[in-house]
Amino acid sequence: MPRQVTSFFGRLGATIRDFTVAQRTIALIGVAVLVLGIVALGTWMARPSYTPLFSGLEGSDANTIVEQLRTDGVPYELTDGGATILVPEQSVYDQRLKAAAAGLPSASSGGYSLLDDMGVTSSEFQQSVTYKRALEGELASTIAALDGVRTSSVRLAIPEETVFVSERTEPTASVFIETENGVMLSTDQVQAIVHLTSASIDGMEPANVAVIDSGGTVLSAVGVGATGGTGQQASDYEERVRGSVQAMLDQVVGPGNATVVVAADMSYESAERVEETFTNPENAPALNETTNTESYEGTGGTTAGVLGPDNIAVPGGAGGAGSFNSEQSTRNNAVNKVTESRVIPAGDITRQTVSVALDEEVAGDIRVGDVSALVAAAAGIDAARGDEVTVEVMPFNTAGAEEAAAALKAAEDAAAMDQLMSVVRTAIIAAAIVLPIVLALVLYARNSRRQERESVDLGELQEARSALDALTAQMELEAAHDQFEPTMPLPIDSSPTDLDRRRAEIGSLAERDPEKTAEFLRGLMDDKQRV
Repeated sequence: MPRQVTSFFGRLGATIRDFTVAQRTIALIGVAVLVLGIVALGTWMARPSYTPLFSGLEGSDANTIVEQLRTDGVPYELTDGGATILVPEQSVYDQRLKAAAAGLPSASSGGYSLLDDMGVTSSEFQQSVTYKRALEGELASTIAALDGVRTSSVRLAIPEETVFVSERTEPTASVFIETENGVMLSTDQVQAIVHLTSASIDGMEPANVAVIDSGGTVLSAVGVGATGGTGQQASDYEERVRGSVQAMLDQVVGPGNATVVVAADMSYESAERVEETFTNPENAPALNETTNTESYEGTGGTTAGVLGPDNIAVPGGAGGAGSFNSEQSTRNNAVNKVTESRVIPAGDITRQTVSVALDEEVAGDIRVGDVSALVAAAAGIDAARGDEVTVEVMPFNTAGAEEAAAALKAAEDAAAMDQLMSVVRTAIIAAAIVLPIVLALVLYARNSRRQERESVDLGELQEARSALDALTAQMELEAAHDQFEPTMPLPIDSSPTDLDRRRAEIGSLAERDPEKTAEFLRGLMDDKQRV
């Protein structure tokens, strides 16, 4: 092993032996965390990327595919309760081809592929049922492709066409949706499902499509639409009106100083109304007009006389001349005809009431009449319909608000404490990781510095050390001479001594290479301190 490496490990061992118990503990923890982090990172980087092979599988199909993967030695993972199989990305297409060759997955809604198995001997009823099943399967697979939808099922109610029925019944559809865990379909997605289903069936209206999720919630009801049932519509309407009125009052009296309650009565019945209205147009010519005229003139025959008493005819005089005129007119006028057909869905508002309570401490000079007018305008109050608005000023109970404020403050404090603890944990982990690195860098720097010092010329180092020792001895001698006055004069020697010569050498060395001289002196001081 090279001398530099042996020297490095020797110094490292000496440095570690000088550590205290706490420093050794921190160093061991840091090294352990660093090693575990490296192992976890290597494991994560070596782990293959998994991709879904199949999703929404039945239990039997999942079992068969898993057996095939085990036979081929392909690693796999099961998610979604075994309905989804994950395999390494490089094995996805090969395993799909093998599964398709084996007829997997076998559980399928069919779709238009059901029509391929029909023979020429199929009855009309069988053809109708198969065609409806094909439509249901295609719609179910299309809806299942939406984001957040795990599986779907569609049932169609298509009436038979016949010439013996005067009024044709409209087709309807029901869609069952099972969403992913924690996913709720938005109104736009429900509308998309409704319109996709209705547009796929001839003569189907969007209002005749019902959508229900796996939780039993009606997302779209027949005759109502995607707004839910009548109760849900009433709740949505009340919440919408309450929010509008509350937002307005918060600007007038301040947040928390007013409360609003809205109650709406809605019709639970749907109906269809047809009205026909006839009017006579003014100054319009007749469509057709017919006039018949009769006129007779001449003498009549023998008269029979007049009736007398007891209905006995009394002979009269001779008959005279006579005439007959008759005129008959028929006119057909144009008539305006208006036929109006309206479908009245369930959920029509019959009456609503709005109740507002104001806190008397902040009401001040606010006039109740002005607030009532604002509320009536914001809520769309219709007096002819029987709507009412009630505004009252009364004291508010603030105990609940104080408790809520205290609970909110406690929650904020707990959140701040959790955040602080998270920062402390992160700092401890970072320190445990960084400390060994810093320690290794310090040891490396000290080792490099010592190696640089060892590369200096030893002869020059000995000269500098001898000069420094002589200079130190001379300074001590002069200090002792200043403290004790000599009893007799000392002879003065004008010849240069060894001390002067060494001083001159140090001066010349300093002039020639000041940085090197300073480095020598620092090294000598360090060695002297260690000794």
